[in-house]
Amino acid sequence: MKYILLFLFLFSSLNATKISDISSIIGVRENQIIGYSLVVGLKKTGDGTTSKFTLQSISNMLKAMDIDMKPIDIKSKNVAAVVVTARMKPFSRQGDKFNVIVSSIGDAKSLEGGTLLMTPLKGVDGKIYALAQGSVSIGGRNVRGAGSESHPTSGVVYNGGIIEREINSNLYNQHYATLSLKESDFKNAVSVQNAINKFYATQVAVATDSRSIKLKCPKNRSMIEFLAEVQNIDMDYTPKDKIIINERTGTIVAGVDIELKPIILTHGDITIKIIPQKSVSDPAGAMKVDNNLVIGLNEDAVYTKKGTTTVANLVRSLDKLGATPKDIISILEAMKSAGSISADLEVI
Repeated sequence: MKYILLFLFLFSSLNATKISDISSIIGVRENQIIGYSLVVGLKKTGDGTTSKFTLQSISNMLKAMDIDMKPIDIKSKNVAAVVVTARMKPFSRQGDKFNVIVSSIGDAKSLEGGTLLMTPLKGVDGKIYALAQGSVSIGGRNVRGAGSESHPTSGVVYNGGIIEREINSNLYNQHYATLSLKESDFKNAVSVQNAINKFYATQVAVATDSRSIKLKCPKNRSMIEFLAEVQNIDMDYTPKDKIIINERTGTIVAGVDIELKPIILTHGDITIKIIPQKSVSDPAGAMKVDNNLVIGLNEDAVYTKKGTTTVANLVRSLDKLGATPKDIISILEAMKSAGSISADLEVI
């Protein structure tokens, strides 16, 4: 398996950003819808006779067309049972079209060339909000020539969905709205509150917790105008220091300025002492990475200039010492448990 070490240059200093980039409006969101149907017109790549639900579905469909056919008598391999999923955008209106995703749930080999039959798409409340139908596209092939399909048992019907039922929304006549931060942080919640109140020179925003900011629409504006202005306001935003680790792929994403506390660590045949100094030592046999980082190979020590003892420099040092991404991930997890890393560590 090929591993990747990836570093994003994320700084914990204040960043100017728009409120719309870090928050959403409660109640203004997408809704998931789902349905079950059949894809027909396949070239003997559909479900076999072991997919009993497919045969029963074909029988039920034919019966609705006044053709009485028992499931046991159906031998066609040109049909596949599928689940159809889609996202209904906020403020969708009757007649709006959207893409739907079609995924096989039987033993079909490919949906290439198939046509999705009319499919009612329901919300979590069991009501039908849309219908879907159309030709299934599986996205071509991975390579030139006669290569295999990219993923032949899943495809898209472009503009195959159409809205039939609208979700009622009376945002225009509302006097209050609530912003929700994408990440919980008391400091950022207060920053959003202050930025909005400063813009309007009056108290129209109140942070009620670390994620929620309640808004009161000014009398001289509609709610739509108010929210449009609020989302476009610039504010000082402090992103959280975070290290993201994907153990499956060996990917590490970390900010370059996440500082470490001095520590001695041992992992397998790797032993390292992290020593921050006012002026970086350069012992005999040392490997100088740059002016702020020296690896003492004989002393099993990493010498860093004070203020530069960071996760990025640690990973550079471990990489120079021949540590694998899996070793580095294990070391970072252990250091977080030991308290040497104060940033959030998220394993995905």
